Amino acid sequence: MDTAPLIALEHLAEGGFAEVEANLDGDAESLVLYRDGEAVRAWLNVCPHAGRRLDWAPGQFLKSTDGWLVCAAHGASFELQGGECLAGPCRGESLRAVAVEVRDGAVWLKRAASL
Repeated sequence: MDTAPLIALEHLAEGGFAEVEANLDGDAESLVLYRDGEAVRAWLNVCPHAGRRLDWAPGQFLKSTDGWLVCAAHGASFELQGGECLAGPCRGESLRAVAVEVRDGAVWLKRAASL
């Protein structure tokens, strides 16, 4: 059950990134959040190329002139709809998506659907 939101939506700038910690299946994981209007997408903060964090400093992400998320370690560039690597050493691979939702003015891990 949710205990706290990941971040208040107002603290995530339009077109901006944030790094948050989340408990996924009992493990603390670093996530990259990206805000697109009222929608937010999230991925594990891990580059598929070498397993390193994407940020160059905690919570500080690079964005290319094309609007892609760029891995600070080796320059892999990821589009922001599905997280696919379009340039760099892991072209064709994708970031691992994490389901989130915006509700009550905040970003939360998405609730599992009941069967």
